[in-house]
Amino acid sequence: MTDSVYVGNAGNDAAMDRGWLMGHFKDASDPRHSEAVEIKWGVHPKGDERAQWVTGEERTALLVLISGRFRVELPDRGVLLARQGDYVLWGRGVDHSWFAEEESVVLTVRWPSVPGYGSRAPGR
Repeated sequence: MTDSVYVGNAGNDAAMDRGWLMGHFKDASDPRHSEAVEIKWGVHPKGDERAQWVTGEERTALLVLISGRFRVELPDRGVLLARQGDYVLWGRGVDHSWFAEEESVVLTVRWPSVPGYGSRAPGR
């Protein structure tokens, strides 16, 4: 690794920080440190679900299905991601939760990277 380059494997690296590959929570000397964006490689067994809804969301999020069947619950509807590449995007102020209908891999991108969510919302 040089000061501005990091090469890794999402599956391997995700296991080190609950799936998170990039964000404010990485060491400041790590090229994956960012206060602008967070990226997660989420691997979820069938039946995995968020412990509680995220409320008072301050970030925008994009969730892309890599494999499996994954449901995102929003205040006014549920969104089923069933085909590779299906995605959902929601903005600030949109509460949400999720459920893995099958073993699933999802890529999540959130911005900005806001400190404090780890303690307010399990599973970040």
